Amino acid sequence: MRISLQRSFEPQGEGSTGSLYLVATPIGNLEDMTYRAVRVLKECDIIAAEDTRQSRKLLTHFEIPSKPLFSYHEHNKAASGPEIIRYIIEGKNVALVSDAGLPAISDPGADLVALAIEAGISVIPVPGANAALSALIASGLPTERFTFIGFLPRERKDIVAQLNALQSAQGTLIFYESPHRIKKTLELLKEVLGDRKIALARELTKRYEEFARGSVEACLSWLEEHPPLGEYCVVVEGRNAEEERMELNAWWQELTLEDHVGRYEQEGLSRKDAMKKTAADRGVSKRDIYNALLGD
Repeated sequence: MRISLQRSFEPQGEGSTGSLYLVATPIGNLEDMTYRAVRVLKECDIIAAEDTRQSRKLLTHFEIPSKPLFSYHEHNKAASGPEIIRYIIEGKNVALVSDAGLPAISDPGADLVALAIEAGISVIPVPGANAALSALIASGLPTERFTFIGFLPRERKDIVAQLNALQSAQGTLIFYESPHRIKKTLELLKEVLGDRKIALARELTKRYEEFARGSVEACLSWLEEHPPLGEYCVVVEGRNAEEERMELNAWWQELTLEDHVGRYEQEGLSRKDAMKKTAADRGVSKRDIYNALLGD
């Protein structure tokens, strides 16, 4: 397979292809904006925005000179994407921003990035605030392994199918959810994944930032007394290794030692190999199995 190599900070000569900058914007607090993000927005030729009205407010606040603003969102990406790529090929530097946070996370920016890479265009991230990671690090749940799911499907059967596929995931799970669907989503989480530990984060980095931590059931009760407001990040405890091991071993839990060995012999293993595999299942030595069966 051919390697696609990009060196983002090589100097570009006159008439060369421009670059696509993925610029993080505040997720609530305007102080989330980085110095670099402001500089890039000032220096770029074009800004592609999910909502141009929202972006104009941001540009005005940071005293960024007026420049062409292109609308790029889920409903016009098929037409706007190729047009933006054409401008970059002609030598324009384009900054892509979303309404909040990192572009290309749960928005069509990912499609524009794919188009840019296919066209040999440099794609340069300008990092900053992100709701999912902000919720994760303050959730109190493990952070060494996690899966970002984003928004769940709208139909119940599709939600259940996706949650079922995540049942055995050991890492922490991160979802986005709207206020009018949060209760329904938590009910389905409890139904499919069980009453796990979760954290509900809303209004992240804003004045009324709020975290509710506890079991799914406890958080549902809390929402009954505190009606949902604002977009939520839902951080969910993953299955731990011990739970997974117990489920995998559940089939032999009720078997006697002889029946356990006998099951493997029925599958075609020799007595010696059957005892070895039984020992591995039970977390003991093969000698322990041998002595126990010999004692019988």
